This record gives sequence, C-alpha cells and structure tokens, in this order.
Amino acid sequence: MSGGKLKLPTWLTPEGEKVSCVEKIKVLNENLEELQVLAQEALEDAVLMGCDEGQFRQVIQSIEQGLVNPYKKNKP
Repeated sequence: MSGGKLKLPTWLTPEGEKVSCVEKIKVLNENLEELQVLAQEALEDAVLMGCDEGQFRQVIQSIEQGLVNPYKKNKP
C-alpha cells in the first residue's frame, strides 16, 4: 500500500471553536485514518482489477456526497 500521510485537521465545533476533549479528537483522528487506509486499499484493488481510476474516484465522491447527518437540527 502506498498512500500519502494524512494531514489531520484541527477539529472544530459548529460554532467554530476548537474541540478540546482529547478523547474526542483521538476518536475522530482514528476514524479518519481508518477511512484513508480503507479507501486506499479499495482504490488499489480497483486499479489492479482493471477498473478506471477516475470512475472509482467519482464513486468515492458520490459516497461522500450521500452521507446524511442523522443529528441535524431542523430550523423552525
């Protein structure tokens, strides 16, 4: 596997404040790192099986765009 090093963000609250809880930051960073590894492995598999890299990237983007926030608060 040959993915680039993931640049971890400074996690922010919806109000723009930095998330200060070390455990929350640890979980968020671990989740991101796992996503990157899985996506890299899936890309490599797709290319090795003869699939078009551009199409694979489009599918990954469509997955991201289809994510739903189940906790979103509706404004009155």
